[in-house]
Amino acid sequence: MCQLLGMNGNTPTDIVFSFTGFATRADEHQDGFGIAFFEGAGLRLFVDAQSARQSPVADMVRRYPIRSKHVIAHIRKATQGRIALENTHPFVRELWGRYWAFAHNGNLVDYAPRLHASFHPVGDTDSERAFCWLMQELSKAHARMPSVDELTATLRELVPQIAAHGNFNFLLSQGEALWAHCSTELHWLERSHPFGTARLADEDLSVDFGALTSRDDRVALVATQPLTTDEHWQAFGAGELRVFVEGRSR
Repeated sequence: MCQLLGMNGNTPTDIVFSFTGFATRADEHQDGFGIAFFEGAGLRLFVDAQSARQSPVADMVRRYPIRSKHVIAHIRKATQGRIALENTHPFVRELWGRYWAFAHNGNLVDYAPRLHASFHPVGDTDSERAFCWLMQELSKAHARMPSVDELTATLRELVPQIAAHGNFNFLLSQGEALWAHCSTELHWLERSHPFGTARLADEDLSVDFGALTSRDDRVALVATQPLTTDEHWQAFGAGELRVFVEGRSR
């Protein structure tokens, strides 16, 4: 099973601590990794078909203090599609003059949606096909960028049509909100004042967030499995779609 990591905050935040623990899970998921950082209207995307444990790109990310309000990361264990750069998540498309990033964990059986116009997969994964179909249907439903609430309502109509084909755990962001959907396993956490110390579940590493943050900072994290051992992670319900804005669940 692939691994997902998402972050949504009310201020640009360093994700190196979380990514360090997340990358450890590449021991069992060695078919590539990727991470997308939103910076204003721009987006930095780093992907590699190598394991995050051996990839020099992943090593650079661990040492590069990129700060962002919206991050999506993925560690791949291939189910459909070759181990190749074009099949490595997150996938990125443009819609309504905004970048959209998407990562999927699961397996969609016999999923071959009818695609037309601007959205076609470059690789051969079920994940990218699902992303292209979501972008296509969102563009058909709205003439211009709608509000987060309107987007959430449309996604609630679209997502079950894909999830009917199998496991559809995913993260989606357009640089304003983070949407997370659970079919089988996903957890979330909100960090806010008063901040404490957190210890990674997969590495002998801890951070005192109280020394690095202000009273007004707030961040939400979403991960396939909890990243830390001493924080209150909450499990998604099966079929649950949740949206995070400014570091809060809505």
